[in-house]
Amino acid sequence: MYKISEVSKLVDLTIPTLRYYEELGMIQPKRNKNGYREFSEQDLEWIQFIIRLKQTGMELSEIQKYARLRDLGDQTIEARMALLDAQEELLLSKKLEIEKHIHFLKEKQLVYQNMLRKRN
Repeated sequence: MYKISEVSKLVDLTIPTLRYYEELGMIQPKRNKNGYREFSEQDLEWIQFIIRLKQTGMELSEIQKYARLRDLGDQTIEARMALLDAQEELLLSKKLEIEKHIHFLKEKQLVYQNMLRKRN
């Protein structure tokens, strides 16, 4: 079992962020007899999963939905997959947009390279 301060260091999130995630219902650490949060290895893995979802750009509201579905058990696997699929589609769309920007820059660079060649 881990204390919140240990988890904070292990996952590189602040203690207030971990408390906020708990307030949002995204994490649910157990409490010891003194009322202190205790995190299990599974909690730690789940927090790391949340971090990865955030890194994909998933909104906290969507992560909350995912967490609620996860709490309901395996009968929600399809719904959870739908959330992941939607996020993947969003990322693929952004990737396409970035590729278009890169293409634009490369085209402009070619124009300048041709201009330089003609000067020399």
